[in-house]
Amino acid sequence: MAEALALRHVSAGYGETVVLEDIDLVLAPGESISVIGRNGVGKTTLLATVMGHTTLHRGEVTLGGASLDRAPIFRRARRGLGWVPQEREIFPSLSVRENLTIGARPGHWSLERVFELFPNLAARLSNMGNQLSGGEQQMLSIARALLTNPSVLLMDEPTEGLAPVIVEALAAVLLRLRGEGALSIVLVEQNSRVALAFSSRTVVMDKGRIVYDGESSALSADPDRLAALIGVA
Repeated sequence: MAEALALRHVSAGYGETVVLEDIDLVLAPGESISVIGRNGVGKTTLLATVMGHTTLHRGEVTLGGASLDRAPIFRRARRGLGWVPQEREIFPSLSVRENLTIGARPGHWSLERVFELFPNLAARLSNMGNQLSGGEQQMLSIARALLTNPSVLLMDEPTEGLAPVIVEALAAVLLRLRGEGALSIVLVEQNSRVALAFSSRTVVMDKGRIVYDGESSALSADPDRLAALIGVA
């Protein structure tokens, strides 16, 4: 069976500036992983490279066994990449319904199914994007990505800037998503507690490289090792 997503010997960055160096990462169909590390170590650039927002200097990125190296961003989305950006990037002047349906494609995820995850959105279908709270905007961003019916979902720090009670609710949603059939998820998350609870496998990045790829439970059980890996004194 082909990997859901693979990066092999990938070095990438912005223009001539190299941010990622010699990244090897393979995700199986239906597998979910968390990516953690300090700010500025390349976590967002990792996702951006998969989506085609960066310059690929070396290596190969594949989705379902097919190379993405020359694919423009819109073709990557059509091939099955779902994207939840850190800035949410919802359309402020469109209604919740319009935000959800503008890129929707047939498949497992429907409006009814995302409303099971996010009932608040069902109650606010006619509201504009800029009339939602930060937590509701994040829910909308995730729901919009799911409605493209991706095979791989990339999520960039979805809990950032949210109140603790909203973080807990979103963490519960992430756990539900983890069990959704063949959907593979890469979760970049600054909140290590949420990240380690989300998946059994965690990747730690430092200075553009992967310095740990293994069991989340091992890091949860050894806070000193976790602190050393992410460079926290």
